[in-house]
This record gives sequence, structure tokens and C-alpha cells, in this order.
Amino acid sequence: MLNVPSQSFPAPSSQQRVASGGRSKVPLKQGRSLMDWIRLTKSGKDLTGLKGRLIEVTEEELKKHNKKDDCWICIRGFVYNVSPYMEYHPGGEDELMRAAGSDGTDLFDQVHRWVNYESMLKECLVGRMAVKSAVPKDYHEEKKVLNGMLPKSQPTNPLAKESPVSPSYDWFQTDSLVTIVIYTKQKDINLDSVIVDYQDDSFRAETIIKDYSYLIYIGLSHEIQEDFSVQVVENVGKIEIVLKKTENTSWTCLGHPLENHNLLIPKKDTGDFVSVSSPEGNFKISQFQELEDLFLLAAGTGFTPMVKILNYALTNIPTLRKVKLMFFNKTEDDIIWRSQLEKLAFKDKRFDIEFVLSAPTSEWNGKQGHISPALLSEFLKRSLDKSKVLICICGPMPFTEQGIRLLHDLNFSKDEIHSFTT
Repeated sequence: MLNVPSQSFPAPSSQQRVASGGRSKVPLKQGRSLMDWIRLTKSGKDLTGLKGRLIEVTEEELKKHNKKDDCWICIRGFVYNVSPYMEYHPGGEDELMRAAGSDGTDLFDQVHRWVNYESMLKECLVGRMAVKSAVPKDYHEEKKVLNGMLPKSQPTNPLAKESPVSPSYDWFQTDSLVTIVIYTKQKDINLDSVIVDYQDDSFRAETIIKDYSYLIYIGLSHEIQEDFSVQVVENVGKIEIVLKKTENTSWTCLGHPLENHNLLIPKKDTGDFVSVSSPEGNFKISQFQELEDLFLLAAGTGFTPMVKILNYALTNIPTLRKVKLMFFNKTEDDIIWRSQLEKLAFKDKRFDIEFVLSAPTSEWNGKQGHISPALLSEFLKRSLDKSKVLICICGPMPFTEQGIRLLHDLNFSKDEIHSFTT
């Protein structure tokens, strides 16, 4: 990663610094307000000069773009063409030019750390910084020649070649919230890539990156509430996890690191955390403890989180006696993964699948209709009178809300129900 030599920012003589040590804005030309900039970014104009392409930028290439009309800046591993933004920058053009053709992360953090630059500059994204090899290109060849060895084929370490760049993280706080920000340096990250769990004051966030997992694993210094939120800025791979403080006090530190904290490791070494996330929260693996009966209610695309729940439960819960899935669709053609589910039911006697169609053809011999007390009362039969039960439900909002009401009417408690939101 490139680094600009440590220096004050803004510059002591710049227009952005005033005698008191604070900052003042530089007067902008008419038509160069924030709203004008937003309109420009939404106009469809090519602000990068690359016609929509994203490229990998080497250090040498970055250094070439160091003029006002051709200014590239790297922030946290991503390169932006800020030339179109020059006249819109409240701090003035000179301040942007301080990082021209270089890594401006440190300078940015000194003044603008909490600014959502990903959103502000998303239409200016050029690409990602190229990763420099830690070993000189000709090192291995030179070593073999010196030793009198020049094999026809050169062995390589596939893990070293294919492992992604290790992410990094940061955190900040308000009176009531703590936000952990993970910079994955990847562009294919979404909510399904993130696993979050909080148990016994230990906070764990796992980010799946190809065949690897990046772990944040911390014994928190203070208690937090159990409901937290996860957001992903997909075009730059930034993950924000917002935790709610139990008490509105200032934290002097996030906590102490636990095993494998801040490491990128192969997924096979990460332990038994289930990879399930949704826009409205995350599934807590502790809900599986000593579970005996697992019932899954899914409608349409609400089946997506059930795949991971199902695979994990059948593989990792020794106390499990029964898993049943009731899958609601409109027609037979709408049933996804039908053959795989039926094969799984044949292979694993603990699993049973029931399809319910709301608009079947006359040839359909299975259940039909919508979610109802009659369907649920027959479906939700415990393997034992007092067996520990968990019911997961996911689908369109009307389906989920109706399902939860019916489950409560059938005397299932709040702790026995987990809903996902599509």
C-alpha cells in the first residue's frame, strides 16, 4: 500500500485552515454545490474517462495522474479520478492536489474520516490498487540458476498465489452506537458473505472471501444489545456493523482480541459458524443449541436463507431428531431446488419436505393453498411432547407477518420463532 509521508492536512498555508486551528470552506463557483455534484453523478456522464471499465492500478500508473485535469487518488486501496470533483470540493482544489497521484488515506482520515466518500465518489471509481509481490519476479529463477538447477516446470504454492488481499478494519462510536467498519478490498461482497454472532460478551464477524474467511473476533470491553445491523457497500466492498450500547458511555477500546482475530484464514479452519445473513439482521447460532425439532417455512425466494440453515443443521447438530421444510410457491415451475430437496429427503431420514402451491394445475396431487392454521397445525408436530423447537420463516412481508401471527396463535413462543426478511 502506498503511503504519503506524514504531514499536516490541511496544509498550514491553505485556505482550508484558519488561525484558530479549525477549518473553513473555500467559496465555490456558482453551480458547484453539493446538489450540483449529485446531479452530475446521476447524469450518466463518464467521470472516470474509462467508459465504465474498472482497472487494476499499479503504483507507477497512479503516480502519472498527478495534475488538476488528470488527478487520481487512492483511498483504502481504491483509486478515484477526482478531477471532475475539483471544483466541487468544499476544501478547495489545493487540498485534493496534496494527494494527487498517491495514497491519500492518511490525509483523508485526518480531516474527513467519517465522510461517506464511497457514495460521494462512486461514479469516479477507477479501480483497485494492484498488489505488489513480496518476492522479486526473478528471484526464484536466479536462485535455481545459481544452484545449477533449471527444471522444466517450476512448482508453485497455489494457496499463496490465489489467496486474496487481507482486509482491514476500524471502529468508531457515538454516545449510543459502536460501528465496526471492515474494508474487504473486494467487489463481490454482499450480505450473504457476512456472518455475525454475539455470545457471552464475545463478538465475532466472519467475512467469506472466496475460499477464505476474514475474522473479527473480540471480547468486547462493554456490553451491547443483542440486536445489531449489517450493511454492505457492494461496489467497494465495505461492511458496516452497527452495535447498540447497553449504556451510553464512552469506550476507551473496542475490547481484547480472541483466537484468529484480524486474520485471513482458509474457511475449513474457521469453526462451526453458520453463514446466514439478511437485510434485517443475522441468525444467531446459539439458537441451535440442544435443538431437537427444526421447522422451516419458506415462500418463493424466502427459501434462500433456508438452504444454509438446512445444510448446517443436518451436518452439525447431534441432538437433532427432525427437520421439516414447508415450501410455498405459485406453480410447480416456480419450485427451485426441487430435485435436490427430494434427493436429500430420500438420503437423510430426519428431513422431510412438503410443497404447497397456490395456483396448481389439475395434475398436482400435493398440498395447495396459502399459509393457514390447518396447514401449520398438521405440519408443526414435535417429535416428542416437550422437545426443543425452532421455527424459521422467510418470504414476502405479508407471508411472514401472517405466519408469525398464526404461530403465536398455535402457542409457540417468541424464542421458538426466527423470521428473516426478504
